[in-house]
Amino acid sequence: MSTVRESVEVGVPLHTAYNQWTQFTEFPRFMEGVDQVTQVDERHNHWATSIAGVHREFDTEIVDQLPDERIAWRTTSGEVQQQGLVTFEPLDERHTRVNLALVFQPSGMAEKAADMTGTLDRRVKGDLRRFKDFIERRGEAEGAWRGRISPG
Repeated sequence: MSTVRESVEVGVPLHTAYNQWTQFTEFPRFMEGVDQVTQVDERHNHWATSIAGVHREFDTEIVDQLPDERIAWRTTSGEVQQQGLVTFEPLDERHTRVNLALVFQPSGMAEKAADMTGTLDRRVKGDLRRFKDFIERRGEAEGAWRGRISPG
């Protein structure tokens, strides 16, 4: 298993950053290689990705979601094995730090090589930078889901 940890400071209030992150179907607008995210229900999403010419589909489950604080997920099926946690930290009334930790099992030669060369770290850093640009340009979230999903 490999781990990637990245953070970005965004120039929007905590609730704005969190609310936008709950709009999973909008991820392709700032995440490189994510073709589509379909929200199945409050807990489950179906992902379609194309990275380095490799198309993958997989399902994720939100295992913990606390508004304005964190969202944790894990894959439940498909060719991708990962767990992740995104947390939101208020810096002041208009700035938020978004922290992302991703634990994954690279599969296939291309993914293993990308992991060894730091390509995946750079991709996550780029995705967070694009999220920053996306939300700061908008200045407000496109929607929100403020429900609580408890672990277990």
